Amino acid sequence: MRAAVIIPARLGSTRFPGKVLAPLHGRPLIQHVWERACTSSLATEIIIATDSLNVLEAVHAFGGRAVMTSPDHSCGTDRIAEVARTLDCDIIINVQGDEPLIRAEVIDMAAGLLEEDERASLGTVASICTDPAEIADPNVVKVVTDREGFALYFSRAPIPYHREDWPSLGDAGAAGSKDAGEDGVEKATGGLLKHIGIYSYRREALLRLTELEPTRLERIEKLEQLRALEHGMRIKVGITDFESHGVDTPEDLERVSAIYKRPQDQEGQ
Repeated sequence: MRAAVIIPARLGSTRFPGKVLAPLHGRPLIQHVWERACTSSLATEIIIATDSLNVLEAVHAFGGRAVMTSPDHSCGTDRIAEVARTLDCDIIINVQGDEPLIRAEVIDMAAGLLEEDERASLGTVASICTDPAEIADPNVVKVVTDREGFALYFSRAPIPYHREDWPSLGDAGAAGSKDAGEDGVEKATGGLLKHIGIYSYRREALLRLTELEPTRLERIEKLEQLRALEHGMRIKVGITDFESHGVDTPEDLERVSAIYKRPQDQEGQ
């Protein structure tokens, strides 16, 4: 199956305007994302979808491929769908333009989920929460899956909620889970899965999704993937040990820069 990585790179950003061109160790942020995506073993094309001539010129300067898209798109999914309509491929992988430490293995995992299971319309990735503070953090999206690894629900709330261990929301994650899980290791986070924002789509599923109106649960949680679930699309979830390091603020960029300065972390992340 032919797979293409499309990286949405909108220049405007509420919390960090122009972040995709912000310098990180001498290269624009978006170049780091592109370079990581180029190491994928499954993707045959790497394309940056942007609404900015400045981004287009920067991408061309470092040898990447960029496509101009409409400035009117409200989300990255619509932006990559505009490009996907012009491609002859089976799988589209949406890699966020603010993830300079994304791993090739995570990109390949997302694509592989669709290659391995024809029942899946979308694929995505999650990791086990290791920080109790993430449990009640609405900026950390949680996911629960069925026995076959298909997403049942995504939420900004702690799911599943460990009722016996967490008498109140303020206790979430603090006391740990009494259910040690299959690996026999008790985790203070109760083994909750946090969602990593990378998606693979069957091309026809992506195009269909962007033609659908936002759904009730999507509007409540502000999570676009719920639109797919509400319309019966199945999302396969792969589990990884990758820790996401997205850049939403200048402080995030400083944190990522520090990780790059540690060779042992640079390879692992």
